[in-house]
Amino acid sequence: MRRLPRALLLLQLLLLVATGTPEAPVSAPWSLVWGPGLQADVVLPVRYFYLQAVGSDGQNLTGSPPGQTLFKVIIKSLSPKELVRIHVSKPLDRNDGTFLMRYRMYESVNEGLKIEVLYGDEHVAQSPYILKGPVYHEYCECPEEDPQAWQKTLSCPTKEPQIEKDFLSFPSINLQQMLNEVPKRFGDERGAIVHYTILNNHIYRRSLGKYTDFKMFSDEILLSLARKVLLPDVEFYINVGDWPLEHRKVNETPGPIPLISWCGSLDSRDVILPTYDITHSTLEAMRGVTNDLLSIQGNTGPSWINKTEKAFFRGRDSREERLQLVQLSRENPQLLDAGITGYFFFQEKEKELGKAKLMGFFDFFKENDEEAKKIAKEGQLTARDLLQPHRLYCYYYRVLQKYAERQSSKPEIRDGMELVPQPGDNTSLCQCLLKKPLREDL
Repeated sequence: MRRLPRALLLLQLLLLVATGTPEAPVSAPWSLVWGPGLQADVVLPVRYFYLQAVGSDGQNLTGSPPGQTLFKVIIKSLSPKELVRIHVSKPLDRNDGTFLMRYRMYESVNEGLKIEVLYGDEHVAQSPYILKGPVYHEYCECPEEDPQAWQKTLSCPTKEPQIEKDFLSFPSINLQQMLNEVPKRFGDERGAIVHYTILNNHIYRRSLGKYTDFKMFSDEILLSLARKVLLPDVEFYINVGDWPLEHRKVNETPGPIPLISWCGSLDSRDVILPTYDITHSTLEAMRGVTNDLLSIQGNTGPSWINKTEKAFFRGRDSREERLQLVQLSRENPQLLDAGITGYFFFQEKEKELGKAKLMGFFDFFKENDEEAKKIAKEGQLTARDLLQPHRLYCYYYRVLQKYAERQSSKPEIRDGMELVPQPGDNTSLCQCLLKKPLREDL
């Protein structure tokens, strides 16, 4: 019988090894799990935490593990007597070796929760994680009475540079001056101002101007915040329009007044808050088709080499500059793809410029050149750090706190104001049966 050449024998051996059972690419016990969704006291619309996959060699994975994702999360009430609806979403692969885990509670539990994080059938890191109760869901009116304790629980930053910068122009806030001036300057027919007063953690408001329908978004985030922490007594004005309003300089007479807006610019003095679409999508996460700051982390678009080399824009006609952008797109289609998806303010321009079809949200992730690649990567890391739901709540509270500290008089419920009620459906509200000082871990 003829012997096979050594080279052929070696090749057969390699093939046998290759077709054998491969070593598991992920080590469940060595992988890492962290985040606010593992703390009972952090009440958010959707609770979330992160997982870093670690290989069997002890090194963090920097890309998606090969094959099917084997990570999963199982969440149950600690007490079999407490039935609770919990929507647990599939892990979101962030394509860099990390995963985002999300769950939404539809009832509160008094005993607590048990969270199992598994890779196949093996527990990951310190799983199972025990959250001692009570654990409240989003619509439970159980505000923390100690704001400092609440901020510490959420790991709110001690300083917010943007807030400090915005309030430099306003060492003192004269509420009477605001009352006299804001309606006259900004509450005309095209106005979009909502006047709020928060007293004893109740929210009152009145509309100033014609275009204030977006107050529904400022209402819902303020109500959500009031359900979680005791808010300061404060009176302020929110601009729910699409551009900043206060352009007076600090050295002018009269000087600028502190309007709160969802947008700002280098030549305006508006105090900036996170925009309504970010807060609304956060509140509605995991119960609709809205894309939020968490869901998009698992849909970051095609690989960079497959992205389109041109700028891209879709949106409604909220500013004339957007119409000019469409005109530029027509003149330079190789560089820019811009279109208006809905006309409201400039309806007479629709025939001239045309109406673009709505684009899928993730189509916006298709970017352009090498510089943009660097910007995108740095922006993604910054967004992951700053634009997390719990950080949005921290930011909103800090703005209200800073505003309240500068008021020269006590806020009042003004003529024309109405109470903004908390959601009143029977499925959303809960009773705070246990106070936090009664918890065993305190």
